[in-house]
Amino acid sequence: MDQKLMNVLTIFLFLMLAFTTKIQSSVVFDVTSAKYGGKPNSDITKALLNAWTDACASPRESKVLVPKGTYGLKGAIFRGHCKASIELQVRGTLQAPKDTSQVTSPDTWVGFRYLNRLTLSGGGTFDGRGALSWKQNDCNENKNCKSRVVNIRFDFVNDTIIKDITSLDSKNFHFNVFACHNVTFQHATITAPGESVNTDGIHIARSTMVTVANTSIGTGDDCISIGDGTSQLKFTNVTCGPGHGISIGSLGGHRDEQPVTGVIIKNVTFNNTQNGARIKTWPASYAGLVSDIHYEDITMVNVSNPIIIDQEYCPWNLCNKQIPSKVKISNVSFKNIKGTSTTPLAVNFICSRSVPCENVEIAGIDLTYTGHKGLITSQCSNVKLATIVNVTKALACGNYPPIITSKNHTKSHTPTISRSKNYQTETKNQTDSVVGNEPARGHQRKYALIATSLAPKSDDYFSTVTPSAPKSRSTYGWLQPMP
Repeated sequence: MDQKLMNVLTIFLFLMLAFTTKIQSSVVFDVTSAKYGGKPNSDITKALLNAWTDACASPRESKVLVPKGTYGLKGAIFRGHCKASIELQVRGTLQAPKDTSQVTSPDTWVGFRYLNRLTLSGGGTFDGRGALSWKQNDCNENKNCKSRVVNIRFDFVNDTIIKDITSLDSKNFHFNVFACHNVTFQHATITAPGESVNTDGIHIARSTMVTVANTSIGTGDDCISIGDGTSQLKFTNVTCGPGHGISIGSLGGHRDEQPVTGVIIKNVTFNNTQNGARIKTWPASYAGLVSDIHYEDITMVNVSNPIIIDQEYCPWNLCNKQIPSKVKISNVSFKNIKGTSTTPLAVNFICSRSVPCENVEIAGIDLTYTGHKGLITSQCSNVKLATIVNVTKALACGNYPPIITSKNHTKSHTPTISRSKNYQTETKNQTDSVVGNEPARGHQRKYALIATSLAPKSDDYFSTVTPSAPKSRSTYGWLQPMP
């Protein structure tokens, strides 16, 4: 009996020691403490940076705490390398200056650089107060326009979690993820009006293993935009709207762009967005590669362009569309996509005649048109559809034979290359060749890290259907004429 009691006491003491060690391992640096002097309704830039410096130098796990309340913040760049894992817990609201000139950095309000094992949490809000900046944004007219301030940047950050955080009314992108690895967004909220310019929700470039889950995004630009050099991305249980959809690209605007591969977008709902599932590249582009992109289990609610590949993306008409894109797109699937389109053209594949899209799969597409300008339809240029399953003729880029499916057998159809010509067809065995010189690119804006995508609110619409294929364009499948 005594031995059993001793064993119980030993286990109890061990657990208490472990619990106490765990509690002691996390050190809290409160910006409103006497040491740092931060106060609600005042600027806490200095207090927050001082608290971060001390926390980063701590050999134990640390937490920088911003309690509930509203605080001004002119700007902060939180740099590593920290000695241990670190958390910034924002429970209150941080407000940026309305005037961009008052932000301490010209392109970043809050930045995290060269950090490992970072957590950004707390249920608080980063309020970019961007209304004035949106009015001053003239990038759709001025190629030398000033860069705008991103709400939160992550540069060279690894093994990081962003959870229960709201980004509100950013002047430019809400979150920018560059050169990062293993970053997860959980239960984030991103909000800006539909007319806010260039307010991409999350922009990702040169990064791997980025996950966005259980997140709500409503902006004036892409909910999520994906730049070059990205792989192993997964977006699940995301709602998007208003906004321009979830976009791969725009790509091909710069030399030596790295491939975009391995992107899964699943269980996403688009509400009243300009686009849904989109891949976009510039015409007259530099070479690039997009592969293994998969949109699955998607719901469209009043979306203008539900499914679109646009390799003639040119929002400001500063491009030479006569020279095709050199970005190769392959192994792309659109599966189990249902809902409503506000335009008749619900599926639109405008691929490059120089490097046509290959191995594109459409399956289980169930979209209806809510307007009165004709029947729902689709258009495909320079794309080879590897598989068409459970898709109506109108959405399958032409009047293909019916698709026969059963529980044990699926018969898919791989279309031949055809061209529509005055509502007649003629079969081609090869695409047209195009000869042209690489255009001078001095007139196009360079984005690099500050702004990889700068689409204005007048992003391309595809609300009309071309009655027949242009003579200079080869197409795979039929071009459905407007009824």
